[in-house]
Amino acid sequence: MTETTTSSPRAYSATRRASASRTLRVRVRDARLQGWLFVLPALVAYGLFVLWPLVQSFKYSLYRWDGVAPAQWVGLDNFRAVFTDHELLGAVEHAFELIVFFSGIPVVLGLVVASVMRRVASRRISSAARTVLFLPQVVPLVAAGMAWSWVLSTSGVVNQTLTAIGLGGVTRAWLGDFGTALPAVGVIGAWVLLGLCTVLLLAGMSKIDPALYEAAQLDGAGPVREFLAITLPSLRQEIGVCVTVTVIAALSAFDIVYISTRGGPGDATMVPGLKIYQLAFFNREVGLASALAVVLMVLVLACILPIQWFTRRGEES
Repeated sequence: MTETTTSSPRAYSATRRASASRTLRVRVRDARLQGWLFVLPALVAYGLFVLWPLVQSFKYSLYRWDGVAPAQWVGLDNFRAVFTDHELLGAVEHAFELIVFFSGIPVVLGLVVASVMRRVASRRISSAARTVLFLPQVVPLVAAGMAWSWVLSTSGVVNQTLTAIGLGGVTRAWLGDFGTALPAVGVIGAWVLLGLCTVLLLAGMSKIDPALYEAAQLDGAGPVREFLAITLPSLRQEIGVCVTVTVIAALSAFDIVYISTRGGPGDATMVPGLKIYQLAFFNREVGLASALAVVLMVLVLACILPIQWFTRRGEES
């Protein structure tokens, strides 16, 4: 009798634990199912508008097709053409040159401007400055390209200013000159992206513990030393985001180039995005355009993945 009484509570306790375990597993399963149901619409949209076009682009890159007549299988000939055609390689080279303007200048200037705003600007002035700097992100790129086309034209504000200060011999059609067209487009891109980088870096600086700066000042560190020893290492993640966004913008540039120069003069400002558009819709070379698009995607990943790896490595260390 004692043995039965003793074993009965143990059996009851084991039964309750098993029941609780089953209930927990059901709840976890239901929670996962609910999570997938919430994510499902986004996954469907991503598959339809990103993954499926990507698969189709790779498929078309293996054919010679004008978009109307039956496609002809050519294998890797389109990719071979991308890497041997000087015109296509020139477009890719221009995209990498734009990285200096679209990424290097906004990130470096953004660091300087954000540091100055953090140190000397009052709260009201800082808010106004952020709004003004971020305005280019609100303005459509088409409108920005048109406005800068007027500013950099032969009779634009830039040339008028240079003439007024006695530098009339330097004036030129900045977007129409073979030597200055690509840098001029780069300046437009730098203007557009500077505000975004500045706001992101300011947000990162607001998370830095003020005690670190106070300790550095007690040790006699100046503004430059504070920036190099405290601010810059603390902004690794924000700098990684800025570089990622701006590099992608440089390699995939289309709107600004199309509106301001249409790839001219000649092919001086031709970039892969605009070249893909021309090949597909004007030259009727859909296969070659798709091959260039696939190559551009691979180049973007080759540039972005090391940046992401370096950023995450810095967080772990």
